[in-house]
Amino acid sequence: MKLLISEVIKKASNAKTKAEKIKILKENNTQALRSVLKWNFDPNITSDLPEGEVPYNKNDAPIGTEHTVLERESRNLWRFIKGANTLSRMKREQLFIQLLEGLHESEAEIVCLVKDKELQSKFRITHAVVKEAFPEIKWSDS
Repeated sequence: MKLLISEVIKKASNAKTKAEKIKILKENNTQALRSVLKWNFDPNITSDLPEGEVPYNKNDAPIGTEHTVLERESRNLWRFIKGANTLSRMKREQLFIQLLEGLHESEAEIVCLVKDKELQSKFRITHAVVKEAFPEIKWSDS
């Protein structure tokens, strides 16, 4: 069974060495994982959502029974980036809350952290590790 993006990030975060972290990220390389990490670490990507706590109802369904997964929803993340959409603020925030409520709570937590570029505040994954794991990502700072 394929791991949730939150499981991949947690597994990489718990790895003891930089090399192990890179190996885990590479073994679970998906467009969705790269999109989430790029949103978090690319300084030119800014969220078009209010910072801080998001008022949503956590989906407490067991893993495997959630309504949707970040792997599938990642193609819609651009809607929440500054300059990438023409949605009204209210519609954008509504869609974001719907996204979070459909995801397993561990994946919703990842999306909330990434929205504020705070992934590394909870998980031991650095920009350097991500750049080494995914050299194909075009970073605005390189």
